[in-house]
Amino acid sequence: MNIDIKKRALEVLQITDTHLYESSSGCLLGVNTEQALQTAIDDVLADKRPPDLVLATGDLVHDGSVNGYRRIHKHFMRLNAPVRCLPGNHDEGNALRKYLQNEQICWKNETAQGNWLFVFLDSTIANSDYSHLDDAELQRLDRTLREHPDHHALICLHHQPVLMGSRWLDTMAVDNPDSFFEVVDRYEQVRGILWGHVHQHFETSRNDVLLMATPSTCAQFAPQSDEFAVDPVAPGYRWLRLHPDGRIETEVVRLDEIPAGLDIASGGY
Repeated sequence: MNIDIKKRALEVLQITDTHLYESSSGCLLGVNTEQALQTAIDDVLADKRPPDLVLATGDLVHDGSVNGYRRIHKHFMRLNAPVRCLPGNHDEGNALRKYLQNEQICWKNETAQGNWLFVFLDSTIANSDYSHLDDAELQRLDRTLREHPDHHALICLHHQPVLMGSRWLDTMAVDNPDSFFEVVDRYEQVRGILWGHVHQHFETSRNDVLLMATPSTCAQFAPQSDEFAVDPVAPGYRWLRLHPDGRIETEVVRLDEIPAGLDIASGGY
């Protein structure tokens, strides 16, 4: 590893819940998701802050279509950075692996840059919106952390491993969080846990580990809502600055406008 990258902070970008469709005219809750993603990437590029790594944390394609994965591949190529992808409950895992699979853009179990280790967990259940971390994933997490004691660790998954205080959304939280955190708690090098799925900004901490969720690039869900509700706020993405000493600085960037067509009266999708 280049020694320079071990001496400086890593600039890491999270983009999540893009929900592209087979057709570029596809809409989620009234929002053209393709246009919304293009606007978000335009905003990232205008910032002139080149990411060292991009984390794409699931629900990349809403209908699991081949065309959706092919088009999102083109969008991600514009970022000119390594992109590591995770499946969400709307993704089709085989298509994701096949069409998001080259040197720049792919789904990996883990990757290391500088002083940091990124571990990617599959929290999906086939043909379900619900979430579980099976024994194989938890054993892999344990093994990977054990084998990299000198790296600060950021764990990434799609579903929330903690409750968000939203009754309908929390039915889809990881259903075995105690098993997950039993592994996490064994390793002091874990600095953060990052996810998507919830279409909202969330940050808290647990045992000095930063827990983070990030807005979607398209439509947002209202926080603390018992029933499904749309939040009329702008889409966003997250920057993380990961320091060599293990500190995390992070900010969510919101776009300037609420996407055209957003159906704030929707009762679900």
